[in-house]
Amino acid sequence: MNPAPQSTTDCYKSIAAPSKGIFKDKGSKFLAFSYPVESEEEAKAIISTLRKEYFDARHHCYAWRLGHLGERWRANDDGEPSSTAGKPILGQIISNGLSDILIVVVRYFGGTLLGTSGLINAYKSASADAIAAAKVTEKTATARYRITFDYAKMNAVMKCLKDFHLSPKNTTLDNQCSLEVDLRLSTINVFTEYIRDKCIRFEPEGRW
Repeated sequence: MNPAPQSTTDCYKSIAAPSKGIFKDKGSKFLAFSYPVESEEEAKAIISTLRKEYFDARHHCYAWRLGHLGERWRANDDGEPSSTAGKPILGQIISNGLSDILIVVVRYFGGTLLGTSGLINAYKSASADAIAAAKVTEKTATARYRITFDYAKMNAVMKCLKDFHLSPKNTTLDNQCSLEVDLRLSTINVFTEYIRDKCIRFEPEGRW
């Protein structure tokens, strides 16, 4: 059996590195910071750091989106009127087709109220500026699997990894060997059939 050709159904867009944006209106300054992230915990840590660094700002509003389908997300207004900050930030992430990304917009109040439409425009514009400054990159969604096998089947396993262009991780070599591989989602079914044809144990590690 030959490995299936790679599919683009598990590809999605993110940003390659942090970037910044800014928007000003009636004395208020909106500083936008975008970051590539892969977990909610990572996003929370960045938000906490920005709160400490910009402790004198009035608001620290944010939105993040995770997963190759963008199925996990959160938006926070941090004291601004409901849906005037987090939602516009998230809207820019979605409209640009991005995931695995966090955007935090730090607001310094200028003394003049902007109103609902003014706030929405400000948070939207600051976020758009940060995204425009970022380098968009393509990512591939993967799932981690563990392969367990007798040492006598080492050559068969290594050939399988080579056929699928996979690099082993967390390898244990003994009479009973094991290793982990990150499989792109579009190849899981054919890889499962391929390796189980060789009577090699193969199971998900629960990491996506």
